[in-house]
Amino acid sequence: MTDIVLDRFFDTKEKKMAFFQNLIMAAIADKYIDEAESDFLVSIGQQLGITEEDTLPITDNLTSLSFIIPKDGPQKMMELQTLVLMMLQDGVIEEREYNLCLEFTRQIGYSQDILDDLISRLANKQS
Repeated sequence: MTDIVLDRFFDTKEKKMAFFQNLIMAAIADKYIDEAESDFLVSIGQQLGITEEDTLPITDNLTSLSFIIPKDGPQKMMELQTLVLMMLQDGVIEEREYNLCLEFTRQIGYSQDILDDLISRLANKQS
């Protein structure tokens, strides 16, 4: 994911933080963040220009977080793809991670088939 792509979708601090919160939710879905997931989060945070201080409200409220649903269609798909990439970072799709991605998928108005197809395509690219 390039800086140019992220800047196109996240042109405000509010959008950047909402996206990052959604990503953190996916990362902690299995109750463990491994090194690959952590590196992915740090990379995205750096690309978005998010500081550690910016993330404190998110990390201080992990148990009460909920998805912030983007309004724009292309942004919805880009966020879903990034959530799936987060889920695939450790090479294991945990049930809790999958269900969380499915919840996001449904909230943005897409079907489980779209999620499953996306997982299949992105998993094949990573292998």
